[in-house]
Amino acid sequence: MFFSQLEFLSNSELKQLKLLREFIKDVNNVCVAYSGGVDSSLVATIAHEQLGSQAFAVTGVSPSLAPYLLKQARLQAAWIGIRHEECQTNELNEPNYFQNPENRCYACKQELHKHLKQISKRSQNTQVLDGVNHDDLQDFRPGIQASTLAGVISPLAELKIDKKSIRSISKSLGLPWWDKPAQPCLASRIPFGEEISSKRLKQIALAEEWIINQGFSKVRVRSQGLSARIELPSNQIDNFLKNVEREKLIKYFLSLGFHSISIDLEGLISGKLTRDIKTH
Repeated sequence: MFFSQLEFLSNSELKQLKLLREFIKDVNNVCVAYSGGVDSSLVATIAHEQLGSQAFAVTGVSPSLAPYLLKQARLQAAWIGIRHEECQTNELNEPNYFQNPENRCYACKQELHKHLKQISKRSQNTQVLDGVNHDDLQDFRPGIQASTLAGVISPLAELKIDKKSIRSISKSLGLPWWDKPAQPCLASRIPFGEEISSKRLKQIALAEEWIINQGFSKVRVRSQGLSARIELPSNQIDNFLKNVEREKLIKYFLSLGFHSISIDLEGLISGKLTRDIKTH
């Protein structure tokens, strides 16, 4: 199956798409570390397009992945047509993860790629690809080092394709989720040093899903102790306060186990909890 270009792309983006197709085709047999996000979904799409049955996608499943996001990943993989597998990961058993140090993401990716390596071996030693993009290399991402040590290749990063171009290319190929909000691991909502548990991750997932169901797709619920702090794009805060029934929100969040609920007036800013360590 070839995904035809449906919308205009700049010359530089056309070149990037061509190079991405050639890059993945040359790898020959691939296993895509697939979260269902815009980045890994584009890699999975091109892998299926170029390699057919010689490409498949694997999603790591644990309390760190919100159930509604897993459902979306399944639906997207079915839409693409790529074979999709799931593997249970156990990062919550690792002290370097659940104790939530600054390099928590390293332990998480190490656990994921331990499983992907086994799956790859069973599938003719396929090469594992991921959706790390060029922008990610400029951010605080300890997990990238773990992936690199595991032999994972990041086509988007290697070809210097950034998030803006990924969305443009995805839209041009008709991928319905091209504008899907970024959804980092649920553990990223918990400040470093505060212990991570399946209970806390479930609280966050359910809280965010409730707000999404009110019509606000871009949201983070930061969990600090027993408090929930809601982050929304700054231009949506007034709309949220006017249209969401405050009493219903409070009742639901309290039922999840939160003791207090607030809204961050600064708004949603990606990587807010890593501000103080990005310069380390």
